[in-house]
Amino acid sequence: MTDPAWTEAADVTEDMFLGGQLRLRQPRRGHRAGHDAILLAAATPARAGQRVLEFGAGVGAAGLSVARRVAGIDLVLVEIDPALAALARANADANKLNAQVAVLDVTASSDVFAASGLIPDSTDVVLMNPPFNDAGRHRSSPDPMRKVAHVAAADTLETWTHAARRVLKSGGVLTLIWRADGLAEVLAALDRGFGSIRILPVHPDPGVAAIRVIVSAVKGGRAPLVLHPGLALQEVDGGASAEAQAILAGTTALPLAKG
Repeated sequence: MTDPAWTEAADVTEDMFLGGQLRLRQPRRGHRAGHDAILLAAATPARAGQRVLEFGAGVGAAGLSVARRVAGIDLVLVEIDPALAALARANADANKLNAQVAVLDVTASSDVFAASGLIPDSTDVVLMNPPFNDAGRHRSSPDPMRKVAHVAAADTLETWTHAARRVLKSGGVLTLIWRADGLAEVLAALDRGFGSIRILPVHPDPGVAAIRVIVSAVKGGRAPLVLHPGLALQEVDGGASAEAQAILAGTTALPLAKG
């Protein structure tokens, strides 16, 4: 049942994603789903029958976007905040998408994960958009919800990657989005147990340095690293690029999702 605290119109907005294919209720204040969640979903490989986990799911934007694109997945949304988890459940129901929601800290022990049915070596795909802003360089929001969602601790990437490695099957895929200037941190975290790494830079405009990287890696993978051509969100004239429009509308996926 949805937390009554989120039922007041003043507390939430209802927003459309994927060109109207997905309707999500989310808090009016705090962290709000946007382009990063949709790009992450569009880069996530999945097939019917596979178990797909989203870490730090919030209201479920990325995971539910994957479920909208790929019918028949076994989706689990992992979220630490009970109120956001309640919204994620309501969003899954409202969009007629099957999803389990686990109120769980991604950094919890394997025993805590197992108590929620998430045992080691049981998952095909993990996607995650961890808090990634450097606390030393980023002026954090006074809003505690935004601060938790945006600002990384020193070990955030390492602990989230470790949790993904633990629940993934051998050959399972992790897909994540992170700051482009933190790519070295991503590669260092993936050096323990992952390989077959693929990287897709995301640029605000052509000719401008990337602001995000979307990275996929395979548990136990051995293939060489692949650097894909970057995605520009806008054209030189400031309008949205055709590729970005198609991805955000849910009519195409990114190369990382296509194998």
